[in-house]
Amino acid sequence: MPSRPLHRLAVTLFLIAASALWTGANAQFSSKTTGQGTSVVTTPYVRAELLAHAPQGVAPGQPLWLGLQITHQPEWHTYWKNPGDSGLPTDLAWTLPAGLDAGEIAWPLPKKIPIGTLANYGYEGTVLLPVPVTVASNYAPGPLAKDATIKLRASWLVCRKECIPEEGEFTLQLPIQSTTALNGAAFDAAAKAHPGPVLAGTNGIVPDSQAQIADGNLLNVSVQGLPVALRGKTLDLFPETAEVIDNAASWKQSWNGSVWTAQIPLSAQRSASPSLMPVVLAEQAPAGHGSGPDTRTGYRAELKVLGTWPQGASVAAVSPVLEAALKANAAQAGGAATSAAGSGASSLTLTAALLGALLGGLILNLMPCVFPVLAIKVVGFTQHAQDRRAHRISGIAYTAGVVLSFIALGALMLGLRAAGEAVGWGFQLQSPAVVASLAALFTLIALNLAGVFEFGHFLPSSVASLQARHPVADSFLTGVLAVAVASPCTAPFMGASMGLTATLPAPQGLAVFAALGLGLALPYLTASFVPAVARALPRPGAWMDTFRKLMAFPMLATVVWLVWVLGQQSGIDGAGALLILLVGLSLVVWALSLAGRARVWMASVSIAAMALLVWSFAPHITHVPTTQSATQASSASGWQPWAPGAAEQIVADGRPVFVDFTAAWCVTCQYNKKTTLADADVLADLQANNVALLRADWTRRDPAITAALASLGRNGVPVYVFYRPGKPPVVLTEVLSVDEVRATIAQL
Repeated sequence: MPSRPLHRLAVTLFLIAASALWTGANAQFSSKTTGQGTSVVTTPYVRAELLAHAPQGVAPGQPLWLGLQITHQPEWHTYWKNPGDSGLPTDLAWTLPAGLDAGEIAWPLPKKIPIGTLANYGYEGTVLLPVPVTVASNYAPGPLAKDATIKLRASWLVCRKECIPEEGEFTLQLPIQSTTALNGAAFDAAAKAHPGPVLAGTNGIVPDSQAQIADGNLLNVSVQGLPVALRGKTLDLFPETAEVIDNAASWKQSWNGSVWTAQIPLSAQRSASPSLMPVVLAEQAPAGHGSGPDTRTGYRAELKVLGTWPQGASVAAVSPVLEAALKANAAQAGGAATSAAGSGASSLTLTAALLGALLGGLILNLMPCVFPVLAIKVVGFTQHAQDRRAHRISGIAYTAGVVLSFIALGALMLGLRAAGEAVGWGFQLQSPAVVASLAALFTLIALNLAGVFEFGHFLPSSVASLQARHPVADSFLTGVLAVAVASPCTAPFMGASMGLTATLPAPQGLAVFAALGLGLALPYLTASFVPAVARALPRPGAWMDTFRKLMAFPMLATVVWLVWVLGQQSGIDGAGALLILLVGLSLVVWALSLAGRARVWMASVSIAAMALLVWSFAPHITHVPTTQSATQASSASGWQPWAPGAAEQIVADGRPVFVDFTAAWCVTCQYNKKTTLADADVLADLQANNVALLRADWTRRDPAITAALASLGRNGVPVYVFYRPGKPPVVLTEVLSVDEVRATIAQL
C-alpha cells in the first residue's frame, strides 16, 4: 500500500506550479507596455487618460480634439495655466503625424483653492484639458493607413498639502476614416467650461474696461459688458498673468449699474508688468463646493493697464512660495523616510497586522484545497509516531517551505509594484496559464490519491526514491505546494493587513507575509513538537488507504473551481479546452502506469494524442473573449460594470453607490455573492434607497481596479464599499453579513 503519494508528487510535480507562477509574474510585468502603448496612466493620486473626439474622422476641415482627462483622488488637485501662489500648470507635449498640428490647451474655468495663507487656481474631481488639432489640407496618411498614432508626454504637479510632481507617456490609435465620438459629452462639457469673451464676437478686449494702478500697490479694475445674469453677484477673478495680484488677499468689489469694479492688492512678489492684463471672471463658487461638477460660466476680458507699474521683484523660475513649499516637503519626506527606515509603522499598527496575518494563516488550513495537503502530511506523520527527531526536522522543513514561499511571493508582488506594475495579492491567478497549470497539477494529485497511478511505476528509480533519500527536501517542497494553493484564499481573512504591506518598509511588509506563513504551518509544526498531539492521532492501519482515496475528491473539487475560474477569464471555449486537455493528461498518466507491451503501445498513442490536443486546444485557454454577454448579464441583475470615475460621477448626482470588488478565483467573493448579496432584504433595501450597484471584476488583471483598491488601503479582493454624497466611503468587512450591509444602508 503506497503511503507517501503526496511527498513524491511534491518533489516531482511542484515545478509545474512554480513555473506557472513565474510565467504569470512575467506576463504581468510585460503587459505594462505593448506595441499599441497605453492611453491611461494611474498613480496613487490621479488617473490620467488621453481622449480624442473626431466625429467625422481625421480629415481637413473637420473638427478634431485631443485632451488629457485627469481624475483626482479626494482632496488632491492639479493647476490652471496660472497656478496661483504655489503650483505648476499641467504641460502637454505632443508627437503627431505629419499634417496634424496641436494648438494650445483650452483651459476650463478653474477653482480658487485656499491653502492656509495662500491661494491656488486649479482643478479637483475630474477635469478634461482639451486641445484643438488642425488637419492640414494636404494631410495624406497613405492608402493603407487605418489609424493615426497620437503620442503625448504630459507632466503635472498634484498637491494636497504636499506636492508630488508626476508625468506620463500616452499613446492612442485614432481611426482615420471612422467616427470617434465616444467622448463627445466630455468634450462638450469642457467646451462649455472654457471661458468665452465678455462680449460675443470680440477677442476679449472690451471698450472702457481697464485696470488702473493706484498708490503703487493696488489695482483698480473695472469691467463693462458682463451678462445681466451676473449683475449684483459676487465674482471671482482669475488673472492669466502669474505673480501680479495678491491671490489670497481679501478685496473689495461692487457694481455700478452694468459696470463691475474691484480694488485688488498687488503681490509683494510681483515680477510681471503687463500692459494688457487678461482675466477670467465668474460667479463666486459657494463655500464648501468641494470636488463636485462646476456649473459656473466663465467670461474672459483683456484689460488695458493704466499707470506705471512699481518696481517688481526679480523673476524666479519657480515662485518663492512654491520653492519654499517644495523644500519643506523634501525635508519632511526625508525625515519621514528616515523615520520609516528606523521604525516604519507604529508598533501597535504593525503588531495588529502581524497578529491578523498569523490568525489568517491558521484559518487557511481549513480551505478545501489546503486541508488535503495538511491532512495527508499529518497522516504520513502517524506512520513513524516513535521517531520524534524526524518529526521535528520534518516540521521545521515544512514550516521553512511555507514561510519562505510566502516571503518570496510577497517580495515578487512588492517588487512588481515598485517597478510600476499595478498588481495586487492573488495576481498569479489573473493569468489563465497559471490557472490551467494548477488545474493540471491538482488533477495529477487527485489521480495519484485515487490509486489510478503511482509515480514509482513510470519514473526512474532515482526520482521515485527522492522522498526516501531526502525527506527534509520533501517536507520543504510540500510547504511550497501548500502556499501555491493557499495564497488566493488569504484576502478574506487579512485584507487590511495585506493592504498595509504596500505602505510599509520592505522588511516590515515581508514580516507580515512571514507571519501569514507561520500561521499556515503552525498546526503541523505543533504536531511535530508536542508529543501529546502525536499520541492523539489515529494509529496506522487500513483506514489510511481509504482516507487517501477520500482526499482525491477535494482535489477534484478544486479542479472544478479552477476550470470555472478559467471560464470566467477565457470563456466557455477556454474552459472546454482545459477539460479536454485534462482528460488527455489523465489518459497519458494511466497509460504510463500499465505494464509490458500494453504500456508501450498505449503510452505512445496517448502521448501523440496529447500533443495533438495541446496544439489544437491550448490557444483557447489564453484567448480573451468579448465581454458583451457578461455585461448584459450584469445589467439584467441590476449590477453595472465598474469603470474609473463612475462611482464618483454617480455620487456627484446625489445618488449613493455600492461597489463590489470581486474576482472569479476568490472563493469568499463567490460565497458572498450567492448569500448576502443575493438576500431579498438586502436587495430590497438597496432598491428602496436608490443605491447604484457597480461590480469591479478583477478576475483578469486591471490596473485601474488595482489603483482603486490601493486608494482604499487594500490590494486584494473581496472589498465592498459604499460611496455616499458628501460623506467619506464606508468599507465593509470581507466576509459580509446581512445585518452589516442593511445597517450601513440605513445610514445612507
